[in-house]
Amino acid sequence: MSTAGKVIKCKAAVAWEVKKPLSIEQVEVAPPKAHEVRIKILASGVCRSDDHVLSGALQVKFPIILGHEAAGVVESVGEGVTCVKPGDKVIPLFAPQCGECSTCKHPRGNLCKMGDLAASGVMPDGTSKFTYKGQQIHTFAGTSTFAEYTVVHESAVVKIDATAPPEKVCLIGCGFSTGYGAAINSAKVEPGSTCAVFGLGGVGLSTVMGCKAAGASRIIGVDINKDKFPKAKEMGATECVNPMDFKKPINEVLYGLTDGEGVDYSFEVIGRTDTMTAALASCHMNYGTSVVVGVPPSASEITFSPALIFTGRTWKGSIFGGWKSKEAVPKLVSDFMGGKFALEPLITHTLPFDKINEGFELLRSGKSIRSVLVF
Repeated sequence: MSTAGKVIKCKAAVAWEVKKPLSIEQVEVAPPKAHEVRIKILASGVCRSDDHVLSGALQVKFPIILGHEAAGVVESVGEGVTCVKPGDKVIPLFAPQCGECSTCKHPRGNLCKMGDLAASGVMPDGTSKFTYKGQQIHTFAGTSTFAEYTVVHESAVVKIDATAPPEKVCLIGCGFSTGYGAAINSAKVEPGSTCAVFGLGGVGLSTVMGCKAAGASRIIGVDINKDKFPKAKEMGATECVNPMDFKKPINEVLYGLTDGEGVDYSFEVIGRTDTMTAALASCHMNYGTSVVVGVPPSASEITFSPALIFTGRTWKGSIFGGWKSKEAVPKLVSDFMGGKFALEPLITHTLPFDKINEGFELLRSGKSIRSVLVF
């Protein structure tokens, strides 16, 4: 029986307020309007950015359905959609690519105007597609993948290899691509260079993989949880340091490890202002580049000495690893299928959707790298 054109009732994990567990509710998902696509979600990763909302670090409008790292199948399409059709295996894109805006047209641009980085909580048409007993539930990052069905704009979805395993390639929708691309695209790490990666979670480890793929000769992992070190070394880190083991600041430790030079490239993959400044201070004072990958808290400010950049350092941000999403995601899926990189080591837990709160607990306790929810 076709569900096209009808409201679908399904399970979703609703965040009602900050610092409260998600609750699995039956919600209504509206059919796709013109230029929209309704997707049946097959797998969704639990990302630290989702947790930043629950902790209050990232400010959004509640109630909301979180989730932005997923893979699924197109259930139905609205009028005028030509890029995908029902039955296609797809990845939703929290960083869309409309192809028309000034950013999409710029060779280096990937922050499309159709994205919802400002956390408006609605779709490009100003509405949310979810209701619960008549109450509107907000959309997260234009994707809201912690639901059995979701609706996205056609600029925010791309068809992938039909044989790709959703419970693995969902990571290409955020964590893997974000870290890997930060090294390859944003920093443009060169062969023989030295790198330091602050934060060895799923995105940090993907950054390590990107540094290795780019041919870095030294990759120093930095984390206050030493349990993350063996996996980091498995993924390509040449050494790991715990800032807690030293009295002096971590940037001085890294200078000491690099003959007083500092690293060529540093990456902050946590989302803390103190580590952002420390990562900047850790790279070479003249030709060093530091990339901010971690999502910064909404209300935070940074104070730093301008001498840090006056000497020539480059400090830059990176969204979705600098990839143009619609072009890059299918290629990255094909590269994974062709054995160019592994995603399995990043996935420490696979849980049924109902156990979503357990997935967040594993993340907060530092026991998991990525937990993937399967529907």
